[in-house]
Amino acid sequence: MSASATDEELSEDERRALELVRETGGIHQSEFWKELDVNSRKGSRIAESLVEKGLVEREETVYDGHNTYLISPTARDLDFSLLMAGDMLSPFIGEEEVDANSDAFSQWMMNLAYED
Repeated sequence: MSASATDEELSEDERRALELVRETGGIHQSEFWKELDVNSRKGSRIAESLVEKGLVEREETVYDGHNTYLISPTARDLDFSLLMAGDMLSPFIGEEEVDANSDAFSQWMMNLAYED
């Protein structure tokens, strides 16, 4: 299968795993297989399959003092609409310091208030 796999092309285990990753926004592999109630070997195979299909990303990390992987949804799977006000991205996404009294935040809130 290609990186454009759809949910219909997934096994039941893969579908459950993808739903778990999407709900958590990212989960350590050790917790991933426990939540799915599968052994670590099967959990690793499921995660690798989802990575190959382009549905999740797997990044090496340390969790509770052990080397593991963080499994998270791919960026294309995230919904950025909640960060938008009209065509303006939330000022909290970026490098500069922003607080609730900033002009950028005020402008963004005004755009949000006047959206259709």
